[in-house]
Amino acid sequence: MRARPGPRLLLAIPALVLGVALHPALAVDVSSLWDFHHPALSEARFREALAQAGPDDRLILTTQIARTYGLRGQFGEARRILAEIESGAEHGSPEVRVRWALEWGRTLASAAHDAQSETADNLLQARAQYLHAYDMARANGLDALAIDALHMMAFVDTKPAEQLGWDETALRLALSSRQADARRWEGALRNNIGYALHELGRYDEALAEFEQALALYQKRGDPEAIRAARWMVAWTLRALNRPDEALAIQLELETECEAAGSPDADVLEELEILYRQRGDGARADVYAARRRSLGG
Repeated sequence: MRARPGPRLLLAIPALVLGVALHPALAVDVSSLWDFHHPALSEARFREALAQAGPDDRLILTTQIARTYGLRGQFGEARRILAEIESGAEHGSPEVRVRWALEWGRTLASAAHDAQSETADNLLQARAQYLHAYDMARANGLDALAIDALHMMAFVDTKPAEQLGWDETALRLALSSRQADARRWEGALRNNIGYALHELGRYDEALAEFEQALALYQKRGDPEAIRAARWMVAWTLRALNRPDEALAIQLELETECEAAGSPDADVLEELEILYRQRGDGARADVYAARRRSLGG
């Protein structure tokens, strides 16, 4: 649950409303088909939706199919899929063009990439695609996609101060927008801002952002996002030398993760650190061993 949110955490992605039916006469609602925890399942949903989609919607769905491959680390396949529709996308609606640029950028720089794959050339190309997507989205009133593009810039400009600038710009847009899908970005953006502030050593400010993000996720009732947000709060409490509060939260998270059948290596690592700080090496060693058994 540590670090800048990615596909595992889902804090960089607004809460989704599942189960919304597609209608041939309406533009496709891709958010209703996404399950970012399960990219292969999402791909199957997108492919099924292709059968009743119009030309623009088919292009939009195909960009999301490509994204499912990126989330699985299959960036070459994602680019192959996007290349096949590049010509059609160039003549598609503004949403098609924005989504194509966003997804091409994500094949070059994203939370799913390792440091070795993010070459200087890839980062330069990703920057161009994200900024192009942002400009097109803003020009066409697609606020949520504009925010998406801004938040992706933090995977190109990776210094905490740079990330903070991009995320604060995105938050201002989210808060000023009248579009519900744009406003849903607030929790994710506050989490990202909190992370950048934490990296800058501004722990009090980071905690305030994490607590606001947590409150937003609690309103939505997303258990996994709530657990991840609580981990961020506890992580920052430890940095603020408030170990008892941090320990209480991490122990609760340990119990919840075990009950959900998904023990978390980052929770176990924090517990190891906290018990070592308390001088309880034996218990810390137990958590260290459990973490290693998970590959953490």
